[in-house]
Amino acid sequence: MKFGMKTPTPHRIPQIPLAVSAPSPAGPAAVISRRASDRIRAGHVWVYRSDLTKLIPALDAPAAEDLPAGALVTVLDNREIPLGTAIYSSASQIALRLVANEPALPRPAFLATLRERVAAAIAFRQQLLATAAETDSCRLVFSEADALPGIIADKYGDLVILQLLTQGTAQADVRAAVVEAIREYLQPHTIVERPDPRIRELEQLEAPATAPLFTSNAAAPLLATSFRLNGLLFHYDANAGQKTGAFLDQRENYAAAARHAHGVALDICTYQGGFALHLARVCPRVTGVDVSRAALETAEKNLLLNRSQLVQNGEGVDWMEANAFDLLRDYEAAGQQFDTIVLDPPAFAKTKRAAEGALRGYKEMNLRALKMLRPGGTLVTCSCSHHVSLTDFTGVVSAAASDALRRVQLLEIRGAAPDHPAILTLPETSYLKCLVCRVG
Repeated sequence: MKFGMKTPTPHRIPQIPLAVSAPSPAGPAAVISRRASDRIRAGHVWVYRSDLTKLIPALDAPAAEDLPAGALVTVLDNREIPLGTAIYSSASQIALRLVANEPALPRPAFLATLRERVAAAIAFRQQLLATAAETDSCRLVFSEADALPGIIADKYGDLVILQLLTQGTAQADVRAAVVEAIREYLQPHTIVERPDPRIRELEQLEAPATAPLFTSNAAAPLLATSFRLNGLLFHYDANAGQKTGAFLDQRENYAAAARHAHGVALDICTYQGGFALHLARVCPRVTGVDVSRAALETAEKNLLLNRSQLVQNGEGVDWMEANAFDLLRDYEAAGQQFDTIVLDPPAFAKTKRAAEGALRGYKEMNLRALKMLRPGGTLVTCSCSHHVSLTDFTGVVSAAASDALRRVQLLEIRGAAPDHPAILTLPETSYLKCLVCRVG
């Protein structure tokens, strides 16, 4: 699918936030701690519940506890100087997400700002897809990275999947504004809202309606399709899979892995075969491993779509349903050897407290993989846990190399594809780490 005929005018997304001087607002407000104020002035856009010191209701509200979930709230520093406007969550540990520099932003202006930012996000992806050979899919909107906190949209060919993840965005007028902007600048066949059950539970949100938000053919809305990444075709079904579907953030890492891969390859946590099928373009034998049978069934469908592009027409590709740790332990004990191994596990650290255990998991997985690689082998190892820093992750792989008595050359340090940009002042947006290594 090409982008719509109307091209959004690229413009600089407003920076969030800078302190401004203004009288106390008549609408709801939140006073935050000095620590949080300093973080906001340094460019962060979240305020945690532990940093809320006072909630101030609107003048016509009877009590602070009546502050509406999802309301637009003026953020005041510890001296009650306005810092901007945020959306408020009554449930999440992230109580405030800043959306504008201006205090007391009226709701019509907020909705207009959302439409402008969606247009800017689409314009940016339009430029990316223009230079991304044989790719028709990407992340259109990436929450805070596009100054649209709590909003994610992915494009799979002619289908757009929308997620509204906070109390402040899972609202009818926000939904309408975002859909209107996507339709105006993209002209998709169908737009579907798909919830993230875990996040919506944390935000105490009910599941959205299952009917498409928009479709150009009400009698036959597009809910399943195929999309193209790096010249390979992948199935997508709006009613199945993890999160919004495929892992679009790994697109350029798929291509990088294929550049360095050779020989007999093992793809651990293959999901729907993203890395495995890219490896199969250059490797005569590839085994993709995942614990999910449903994911592997989709991987097999993807294999059938791409046989003509693969070595031996894909006859050397096998799928295995297994627990990654158990399989690596058994393979190592059996003396199995590979020329290329990819490790792409799900996030081990969902919370900061889980980071220590996550590092142990990464250490074990990488240690076993290093022991199974032949000299000159390629290791592609990933972490999508934003609570695990690049420094910590690299340190874990280094420690595994030392324990395995292997000399490891770091060839590339990679992150998410450019349609998943990171904000330098918001470390949480820099979540994906990918190390490409040569093992001596």
